[in-house]
Parts: sequence; structure tokens; C-alpha cells
Amino acid sequence: MSGAKHPTLTLIACILASSLAFIDGSVTNVALPAIGKDLGATPAELQWTINAYLLPLSALLLLGGAAGDHFGRRRLLIAGIGLFALASVLCAIASDLTLLLAARALQGIGAAILLPNSLATLGHAFTGEARGKAIGTWAAAGAVAGAVGPPLGGWLVDSVGWRSIFFVNIPVALLAMGIAWRYAEESIAGELPLDWPGAATATVSLGAVTWGLTIWSSHGTADMESIAAIAIGLLLALLFVRIEHRRGDRAMMPLELFGSRAFAGLTILTFLLYGALGGVLLLLPYVLIEASGYSALDAGLALLPLPLGMAIASRITGGLTTRLGPRLPLGFGSLIVAAGFALLMLVEADANYWAAVFPGTLVIAIGMSCVAAPLTTAVLASVDDRHTGTASGFNSAVARTGGLIATAIAGAVIAAAGAALIAAFHAAALVGATLAALSGAAAFLTLGEVKPPPR
Repeated sequence: MSGAKHPTLTLIACILASSLAFIDGSVTNVALPAIGKDLGATPAELQWTINAYLLPLSALLLLGGAAGDHFGRRRLLIAGIGLFALASVLCAIASDLTLLLAARALQGIGAAILLPNSLATLGHAFTGEARGKAIGTWAAAGAVAGAVGPPLGGWLVDSVGWRSIFFVNIPVALLAMGIAWRYAEESIAGELPLDWPGAATATVSLGAVTWGLTIWSSHGTADMESIAAIAIGLLLALLFVRIEHRRGDRAMMPLELFGSRAFAGLTILTFLLYGALGGVLLLLPYVLIEASGYSALDAGLALLPLPLGMAIASRITGGLTTRLGPRLPLGFGSLIVAAGFALLMLVEADANYWAAVFPGTLVIAIGMSCVAAPLTTAVLASVDDRHTGTASGFNSAVARTGGLIATAIAGAVIAAAGAALIAAFHAAALVGATLAALSGAAAFLTLGEVKPPPR
């Protein structure tokens, strides 16, 4: 059962659009050492290659979802894809690190527009159990894109150069824009004014916290600059909550969403789990290349079990969540991910891939296949139709914010070398296991029947 004339083509357009962000994230992680050597970047500057993308993506996803609800989700989806494609070209031709970081930030803005509107457009095209299956397919295809990204990116980095990884986005973007323009139906939730004060406060808050954590981790100690930046960021976060409270229904993050215990629990789970995942999977290819002597292609292939495992199971779990509810798959899936992170402590400088790397990535894949599609379905089910774009944008923002903060802290690992790099990675894997276990506890404690909060 569907709610649109061309649901399958709409699904294809949404998959192609969201895969841009998924491919870009996984490819860039593998290319970091090559970018650092070519542009002479320090460890702290390498962090900003990731953070320059994640910062606007995290801060503006809320506004991107709300803008889709306001101006039209299909219209914003196409605009976001176009902006992402333009930024990809600018990344590929950047002559120095400053221009690359500026282009990466523009990519983040494009992704912040296309991601929530991709999911909201998909949610409009399907209803009932078909929506759960469609979202499962969407998540599985995103995992496939993630699977293709690291080995393709590694091969391109080794054989052509790191700049080529950004050109692969262009044909995907053009195809997605063409299908969405021709077949996706427009949907608008209402005429609420956009929350520019909230967006500006959230962006500056995240930027200050990220800046402070990056300086802290790269220097290995807290100084007045890092402490002051973090303090300012936290104060602005409190101001952001106050602004959203005063704006009520006009807020880009309506606080009424947290009237649903399930939505609050899903927010905690998302932040902890995706923060842990983003940090560890940023560090794993870097450690394999720098400490274990892997080529970029080999490091990309080392990550292959994770997205492939998710792709195989995500469509199944997406449909099952509609019938069984999200509590069990989200709770047990997070605990399985925690076990996978713990297994990554087997990674050593001269460790065998099949004995040290493969077990951890495989177990993480199994756990995340239980989480990815059920999480997305549960988030949409926990809010009313007026806020689907806002809720999907907020949940994606929380996931990226977790990854953003983890990347900022990861500088302590990236700055290490030799045996110290391996020891720092082990500590990061243990922290990731702890956060994943806590996210599982959040699922068991807060999730029951998932339904929208009362109006």
C-alpha cells in the first residue's frame, strides 16, 4: 500500500540522494592520510576535514527538515542534491586546505537539506507496513553505498588520487535530481515560519564545543582556550533550549516532541550509539594505514563486512519492527554492537586481518543491522505527521552530532604514533563499547509502545 503514484521511483530517488552523504562519509575516512600528506595537514587539521562537513550537517539538519515541511520536501530534496554536487566539485579542485574545508562545509549544508527531506519524501510516498519495508530498503541501500564507498575510495586514492573521490558524487546526484523532479510528489506540512534564531544558536553552540574539544584532544591537555570554547558552547546550548521553548510550535526542534518517552529514549540511544560508531570507524582505517601498513584500498576492504552485513538484514528488520515493536531489536542490537567494539581491541600493529579486524567488524554489522531500520521507523512512529521532517532531521542531527563530538575527541588518537597509536585506539574501542552498551540500556528502559505525544 502506498500514498503516491510512483512510490518505487520515489524510493529510488531517495536512496540515490541519501547515498551521496553515506558514500562521502565512508570514502573521506579512507582518504584522510593521503589528504594529509598532499596538503601538509597536521592531525588537528585532518580532524577538521571531517568536522567541517559534520558541523553544518549536525547543526542544520533540524532546519533542513523544518524547511522541507515549510517549503516542500521534494523541492528541498532537489535543492540539497544540487548544492551537494556543486560542493563536491569544489572539494575536488581545492588547491589548499582552506578551500577544501570551505567546500566540505558547503557539502555539509547540502547534506543537511537532502537527508531529512529524502526520508520525509519517502515517508509521504508509503503508508502502513509498506512504509516500514520501504524504510528498511532505504537503510539497506544506504549500507550498500557505505559498502561500495571504502573500497572504491581506497582504489581511487591509490590509483588516481584523493581528489577523484569527490567526482564520483556527480553522476549519482544528477540521476537522483532527474528522478525526483519527474516522479516524486510534493508534500508540505504547514506554513510555520522558519526558526532562524534557533538555527544560528545551535550552529554556533556546536561549533564552539567542537572547536574546544578538537584543541583539547590534539594538544593532549585542556588550556584556557579549549575550556572557554566548550563553556561558551554549553551556555549557548542552554540558550537554544530556551529559544525553542519560547517559540513553541514555531521552533525547529519543538520541545513537545519530548512529551513522547519513546522519542526521548530514541534520542539518547542515537547519540550514544552513533557517536561511538562514528569515532571508532573513523579511527579504524586510519590506524590500519598508519600503524599496520595497509594501503587505502586494503583499509577500505577491511570495513566491508560492516555495511554488507547491514545491507543483508536491514530490509528484514525494517518490516519486523512494524509487527514486533522496536524495543527488542534496538536493545539487543546495541548490546551486540558493544561486543563488536570490544573485539576491536584485538587489533595490533602486526595482527592478522581475519583474526583481529574481521571478528569485530562482523559483530558490529550484525548489531547495527538490528538497529538501523528499526530506529528510523520508530522515530517516525513517535511523532505526528506534521513533524515527520523535523523529527527525522532531529534524529539525523543527533547521530551526526555524536559523530562530530567523537571526531573532535579522536584527535588524541590521530596525534599518536607507533605503539602509542595502537594503545590509544584500544582505549577508544573500549569507550565505544561502553557507549553502545548504555544505548542498549536506554532502549530497554524507555521503549514500549511507540506512539506520537499527545497534542
